[in-house]
Amino acid sequence: MKKYELVIFDVDGTLLDTTEGVLASVQYTIDVHTLPRLSSEDLQMFIGPPIQNSFKKFYSFDDERNQTLAETFRNRYKEHDLLKAVPYNNIYEVLDFLRNENIKIAVATYKRQDYAVEILKHFNFDKYTDILYGADNFNKLKKKDIIKKCIEDSAVEKYENVLMIGDSDNDAIGAEEIGVDFLGVTYGFGFKKKKDIQAYQAVGSADDPLEIIKFFKGEK
Repeated sequence: MKKYELVIFDVDGTLLDTTEGVLASVQYTIDVHTLPRLSSEDLQMFIGPPIQNSFKKFYSFDDERNQTLAETFRNRYKEHDLLKAVPYNNIYEVLDFLRNENIKIAVATYKRQDYAVEILKHFNFDKYTDILYGADNFNKLKKKDIIKKCIEDSAVEKYENVLMIGDSDNDAIGAEEIGVDFLGVTYGFGFKKKKDIQAYQAVGSADDPLEIIKFFKGEK
């Protein structure tokens, strides 16, 4: 089994189920700006990607209008809905396992940096690492850029010794672009089946958090 020095986690759909808070703020934004309503299936697609991208996908506005919508969403999310989240079952056991194996841990998310730090500290993920990186306000940082920040802070020199764990194509593509291994999870919002993950250059998959431990033990 390959020995990794650093494991980087996504947040939405990997560490935390953020459905309630994100969807509440998306619906608030739609109501405030009197936008056409979306189906529950479409609303689910807002969880994870940069918020500007999601509004652009469904409403086809220009960048300036999308940024206005993003600001409404973020203000509501920060003040009312940020902490409406639930850690996935057994995710802390995974982090304890990695720490006991002397593997460094980091977090790379498309949540804005200040939100990322607040929610991760609230749920005690900062107990495992102080390498917590999120996005900028204007969506200029891509996932590969956020992953790179984590690696630079970790002082791990060889990218082949880094593993990114996430639930979406954003995570898989970011890992591939920066040149690190990727493990996809199907219990989040993006990937639904193992075959979805196999469309990318993934070294493994997990249907629940405990299967991440099995991967490191060489049991799957």
